Amino acid sequence: MAARNQGTEFDLGWLAKVRVNQPAVLRRAAQIQTQRAVKKDWQAAWLLRAVTCIDLTTLSGDDTPSNVCRLCSKAKHPIREDLLQAMNMHDKGITTAAVCVYPARVADAVKALKAAGCDIPVASVATGFPAGQTALKTRLEEIRLAVEDGAQEIDIVINRTLVLTGQWEGLYEEIRQCRQACGEAHMKTILGTGDLGSLTNVYKASLVAMMAGSDFIKTSTGKEAVNATFPVGLVMVRAIRDFYWRTGYKVGFKPAGGIRTAKDALNWLALMKEELGNEWLNPQLFRLGASTLLGDIEKQIYYHVTGRYAAYYDLPMA
Repeated sequence: MAARNQGTEFDLGWLAKVRVNQPAVLRRAAQIQTQRAVKKDWQAAWLLRAVTCIDLTTLSGDDTPSNVCRLCSKAKHPIREDLLQAMNMHDKGITTAAVCVYPARVADAVKALKAAGCDIPVASVATGFPAGQTALKTRLEEIRLAVEDGAQEIDIVINRTLVLTGQWEGLYEEIRQCRQACGEAHMKTILGTGDLGSLTNVYKASLVAMMAGSDFIKTSTGKEAVNATFPVGLVMVRAIRDFYWRTGYKVGFKPAGGIRTAKDALNWLALMKEELGNEWLNPQLFRLGASTLLGDIEKQIYYHVTGRYAAYYDLPMA
């Protein structure tokens, strides 16, 4: 992982100066998505990079130890071995970046990954996911329990009420306490951008989360009506860039929710390259939160290698 963001003192003056030009954001977001796409070997290479940045996720009410174990196996072997051999990538150690589960399933994931002999980190959602509407004491205890069970990354969710009512210092203090509860575990802060009301609120919430010591900022829980959108992503990565210029801390970015196709993954990679540069094109500073994305990427890799589309039985399920 990248060096930890140590955070800064709360700076209300910085927030007061925030202005977001929405038409300009929409134009730039559209421009990045309509740029000429990479093709052939370059596309395959970008897709393999995307695989290494995926937090392979299961957050369902019917999660069991068995399907978490299957997910962990897929995380270790995300692309069929013969396909990697055909591209001479079989010895590059390609795995997903992490496995993301509910706190109750952390121990199952840790056990499965240990049995598989791999060091892929386990990430756990916490703090009253997805709404964040439980008492702070309960949310902090949930973090501690997930860390005790072996989670190396914690995806916290903010209380969106604090954003919508302008309680920025209260939001800062809550995230700061969450960071303390995480201990050595890296903290990703989910903003729930679909609930925040405006791009200005998205930018301000991003800044507050980084001031409070977040190692990553993340768009969505995947449970909102509107999840990761390109304009929101653009605003968040520009907040990351501004925070880096002012403090020297590199904070990661994780879009999540509704990212299902290989084309989606390529677009998000293009956003990172265009706005933050190559330094952010790695799993230490960029993650894709997804449950079905990997399947489509593997289909595109299959087509690249074989020249034909995969049947449903050609590729193992996650």
